[in-house]
This record gives sequence, structure tokens and C-alpha cells, in this order.
Amino acid sequence: MNNVKTLSLLTLAISATLLTGCGDAETTIIEREPIVETPPNGGGGSNPPSNDFLIESMGRLAVTSGESSSVSIIDLDDGDMLDSFNLSNDGSRVYPSASYRYAVVTARNADMVEFIDGGLWREDHVDHLHDYEQAPQMTDYMLSGSRPTHFVNHDGQSAIFYDGDAAAGIPASVHVISDMDITNENDSPATLMYTVNMHGVAEPRGDFLLASVRRDDAQSTSGNTILPDQVGVFHLHDGEYELEQTFELACPDLHGAAQNHDFVLFGCGDGVLVAHEHDGEFEATKIDNIDAIDGLRIGSLYGHHDADAFIGVASNRATGEVFVLSIDPEANEMEVIDWQAQEGARPISYAFSYDGEHALILDSLGNLNILSAHIHGGVNEFEFEGAVTLSTQDLSAMPEGLSFTMTVAQNANYVYVADPIAQHILMVHIEDREVEGDFELDFAPANVTWLGIAEEAHNHP
Repeated sequence: MNNVKTLSLLTLAISATLLTGCGDAETTIIEREPIVETPPNGGGGSNPPSNDFLIESMGRLAVTSGESSSVSIIDLDDGDMLDSFNLSNDGSRVYPSASYRYAVVTARNADMVEFIDGGLWREDHVDHLHDYEQAPQMTDYMLSGSRPTHFVNHDGQSAIFYDGDAAAGIPASVHVISDMDITNENDSPATLMYTVNMHGVAEPRGDFLLASVRRDDAQSTSGNTILPDQVGVFHLHDGEYELEQTFELACPDLHGAAQNHDFVLFGCGDGVLVAHEHDGEFEATKIDNIDAIDGLRIGSLYGHHDADAFIGVASNRATGEVFVLSIDPEANEMEVIDWQAQEGARPISYAFSYDGEHALILDSLGNLNILSAHIHGGVNEFEFEGAVTLSTQDLSAMPEGLSFTMTVAQNANYVYVADPIAQHILMVHIEDREVEGDFELDFAPANVTWLGIAEEAHNHP
């Protein structure tokens, strides 16, 4: 029997102040003045970084509306809605920037990427760390490229993959940026230019970029979209990435990628391609599909810097069945995860806790399924711990095109789950599996993204 904690929404002990309106004509913006910067002991010397300039904050949420093209910023410390921004394009998607200061807004159909400053960030002033807190604002910075589609963060870098446009003869391209690039409005970010279009992906890794490669004569085996079938290693030179190596191992119908402290994985139609840096050079191996997913493509991958195992997802379009996989690149093993799904539940969203010790699966019934990382028989894998039922609503009332969504805090073991039916966001403590906050909205949330000052949790070099 599933170990499920069912929580009555009527009996929640709410610790957060309720949000009482996001669509008002007048909005009160909460802004705290940044702490005056005066280095301790007069500055200088080799003293360790001071904590005198740090801000204690739960962070903020960027919440998109399912009813209009807008993004609202919520202060998690008091539940206030700080501001709301109208987006210029329908269908925009919102992601956190690599250091979580900015909300990154990609508009695929408009060929542009915009940025909203969440208002919380940290700077390293050598002798001390300095935190800042101000009102959120839409920036003037913008990047452009043909069909920005795939967005990836890793270790302080963001990679934006532009698919290009075959009909217009526009090739694919990649921009790699940091939060500092956004702050300085860098109009010449590190760039990779292809010669052909493709629906691809790129993983930034320091001065390297591991990215999909498509041959000019590549044929699609999965519909009309021509997917890449190889992985290349690109090295940054004078602001542009140059191809240094193409792995001989094929990755047919390549789609999805993720990385941790040692490995970069790419999803293939017949398994997973695993790239590993060794003695300054990259080498690749392949983990073949297991029998349970024979003939299926691993189309999505999720990783965390500190997690030894990855989450992989393979879907059977004919039956609608979804397989969630644990993949250990060190042991060259994969297996299907028994996440003890309730009858009728299907997984819709995946994430890791900020420290990488838990994997999260949000399902279509509104259950947050929590798994812990452990080693079994020398293989890193995930084990089901329990679930929290977050919705008692009539699921037939779900607004068209919307679903439950989640985002993970990067400074504590919390996950925030948005419910479009009940029009609220619940704050769940991952380890305790308890709801500790409820943020009421006056619109149906389409997506939710955590922004703020992330805490370093790396256990690996």
C-alpha cells in the first residue's frame, strides 16, 4: 500500500501570510534598502568572508498566469505580490537563470528571450559576501535567435538552444550566458552557430559545451521533426564555440540531456549516451535500453550536480504508459523506478531537491511523490519514501491546457506546487512531507519558478 499523507486543505496550519490579490489596479511594491556596504575591520587582509551582509529570505516565486500573458512575483517571506509584468508574447515559457536572480522568458514564436530581475542576489566582494534585496523589474536586456526552445542551467551557466527554421533557411544556434552577462547586458554572449537547423540541446561545462550534432543528410525516425543523432564537444575560443570532437557512438533521435559532477547524459532512441571528461579529454560510452523499454526513446533526462543517479523518462505513445528510470552512469546501469503510483496517476513533472538527496515526481492526481537516493548492490538508485496528496479538487475542473506544476527552492528543502483548480501554491517540506504554507491567488497559475539567493550544497568537487 502506498505510504501517502493526505492533507485536508481545510485544516492546514498555515505559516505563511496569504496572498490577497494579484490583479489589482494598484500594487504595493515591497522593497528593503540594501545593507550599507562597510567591510568588517576596515576591509583588506585575508580574513574569511563575513556574514554581516547576508539576507535571510525564503526567496520569491515567478508565477505565470493561465488566463493572461503575465508573470507575477511573490515574496515568500510575507506572501505579498510584489509586482506583475505583462509579457509581449503568448505562449512564453519562464525559467530561472543560472544563479536564480532572473526569470528567463523564452518566446519561441517571437524569436526572443527576455529577463525579469527577481530582486534578490548575492555578490562576492572577496572579504565578504554581500546580499541585495530590491523590487523586481523587467530588464531592457534581450537576446534574439530563431525559435528558442531548449533551456539548460548548470554550475552558473545557462545554455539557450535555438532550433532554427528550415523553411526560412535559418540554422540552429546556442547562447551561453551567466547572471553577470544579464546584469551587464552583454550583447555578445558566448555563441555556437550551426550550419543546419535541428531540435537539439546543449550542456554547458566551463569552457566546453557538449551539444547535439545533426548530419546534413540525417533522416527522422520519429515523425516530421528531424532530430540530431550525434554529440559534439565544443570549446570556447574568442567568444565562439568551435567543434573539437564528435563522439563516434551514435545517439539516434537524440532528445533531452542532463549532467552531474562527473557525467553528461543524452537521451537516445536506443538508450543513453554517457560523456565523461578524463585527463582533459572527453570519452563516451552507451547504456543500452533495458527490456522494459525496448524500442522506446528516453526523451527526457534530469540530473543534479550532487546526485550520482539520473532520472530518465521513456514514453510509449501507443499505450500512454510512462516509464520513470533510475540511471547510474558510473555502474553503467538503468532500471525502472517503482514510485508506487496511485491508480490512474501519471507523472507530469520531475525535479531534485536543492541538495540532490531527494528526487521528486509530481503526478496528474496532485500527488507529490518523494524518493531518496541510496546505493543498492553497488548501484546508485532511488527508493520511494512516501507521497503527499495536495489536491482534493474535482480534477475534471482543471482548466484546459493547464496542470499541476512545481518548483524547488534552492536554499532549503522546500518544493512549491501550483494548483490551477484551487488557484493557490502550496509550500511542502520535502523531508517532513508536510505542507507548511499556502499562497492564495486570484488567477489560475500556469507555471511557477523559484528565484532568490541559492545556497551551495555541493558535496563533490
